[in-house]
Amino acid sequence: MQQRKQPRPNEGGVREKKTSDFLVRYDNTGRTLFSALLSVFKMNVGVAHSEVNPNTRVMNSRGIWLTYLLLTIVLHIILLSIPFFTVPLVWTLTNVIHNLVMYLFLHTVKGTPFETPDQGKARLLTHWEQMDYGVQFTSSRKFLTISPIVLYILASFYTKYDPTHFLINTCSLLSVLLPKLPQFHGVRIFGINKY
Repeated sequence: MQQRKQPRPNEGGVREKKTSDFLVRYDNTGRTLFSALLSVFKMNVGVAHSEVNPNTRVMNSRGIWLTYLLLTIVLHIILLSIPFFTVPLVWTLTNVIHNLVMYLFLHTVKGTPFETPDQGKARLLTHWEQMDYGVQFTSSRKFLTISPIVLYILASFYTKYDPTHFLINTCSLLSVLLPKLPQFHGVRIFGINKY
């Protein structure tokens, strides 16, 4: 008959030391378990990976593209619900409002709402110029470049290429597409938005 091996109470390299009123437990390295637990939650100063400027990665965050598309669709549905607007007018308004908001938020607003250690470099850049640290043709930049083009094509189709709507939609598209080109990175035409 084999005898069963009884587990020892302090198995696993943990030893106990009796002090005056409480029990202190040590792990294999000689540290108390409490200090080992605290070391897990300590910040590693100098090795933490965080963004210097959160504006650079905001369009790559989870769900932002879906939110962008849903907000554009909601805008279109709200405009469609106004009874005296025709379908061509609604598509043109959706395109113009979308492009106006995109132009204001991406190409007019400069700086960052966060304190950044870049010594004021972000202060002079628009949000578009700060995105992805200025690297051209990233996935978020491609998405934000293609989306007004797709909206323009839809607006042109549903307005049946009416010359008036076509001219308005084309001017609106160009006003938001030209600042996205790499040749216009940091360029202020006629000194507009220079400071």
